Amino acid sequence: MLKFNEQKQIESVNGALALRNQINELIDGICKEGYKNICWLGIGGTYASCLQAEVHMKEKSELSFFVENAAEYLTTGNKKVGEGTIVIISSVTGTTSEIVDGVKKAQKSGARVIGFIDVATAELAKLVDYVITYPANEQLKFYMVADRFMYNAGEFPEYEDLYKELDQYLATALVEVEKEADAFGEEFANRHKDDKIHYFVGAGNQYGATYSYAMCYWEEQHWIRTKSIHSAEFFHGMLEIIDKDTPVTVFIGEDSQRSLSERVANFLPRICGKYNIIDTKKFELKGISPEYRGYISHLVMHAVTQRIDAHMEKVNCHPMEIRRYYRRLDY
Repeated sequence: MLKFNEQKQIESVNGALALRNQINELIDGICKEGYKNICWLGIGGTYASCLQAEVHMKEKSELSFFVENAAEYLTTGNKKVGEGTIVIISSVTGTTSEIVDGVKKAQKSGARVIGFIDVATAELAKLVDYVITYPANEQLKFYMVADRFMYNAGEFPEYEDLYKELDQYLATALVEVEKEADAFGEEFANRHKDDKIHYFVGAGNQYGATYSYAMCYWEEQHWIRTKSIHSAEFFHGMLEIIDKDTPVTVFIGEDSQRSLSERVANFLPRICGKYNIIDTKKFELKGISPEYRGYISHLVMHAVTQRIDAHMEKVNCHPMEIRRYYRRLDY
């Protein structure tokens, strides 16, 4: 398989899960001291991960939390951010200007910042109030933070049972998804490598995946024009521009918003000849209980899209690491 190292990927996921004791100690201390609200702060791909944390908590929690786009926060601000606010960020390099400046602005207002910074020596790692350093697996790390806040608020009684399963089975389950999805990824890449534009549709924790995959992967890394749309909005505009030749892919997860995407999937065959349905329900996820599958369905989708990316990169002879403008020009 292209760009696939089974052992490395298992170790990566298990390494992220092993952060839970460190995360729990941090969140438990914050909860003991008291806090007012939680702000998920991101930009680009990290903003997408914030959206996933938001939809995860929205269904389960009465805690006060919200998502902010870092660039918008810098221009408009948010009066909710202040003393007692816990801001949560993630950054690979620790150099994204909107995040760095957003952290400074939030701290100036009295907020404390938890930073998942991949590069331990980055200035941002020194700037945040609490730092946890570990590469990749951003979505999983965000969920572990959200879950501990909710658990401490008495809102997540399944917490211990869930993480027993994740610790034992998640890494191998995701690896098996990649193996199973590889042939599909190759077929998908060959079918859509020359698309002039491609529409991605999703809901629930899949909307963050939809938004991120369209923007961060197809646009930024493959240089293919895309549009991402929430399944709930598909029937309020987008359906009118779909015809038999329009490339559309629907991400279907297993959380409470599944029915929104199923509605789109049921409609497309009537008018479209180039649609794809990627449904996490089709994968075995050995060891994961049915009631917890929705919790990880965005991680499952990422495993599938990694196989598409590996083959898309090959058929278009375009390494995903190459950028035209990002970090090459001042803007």
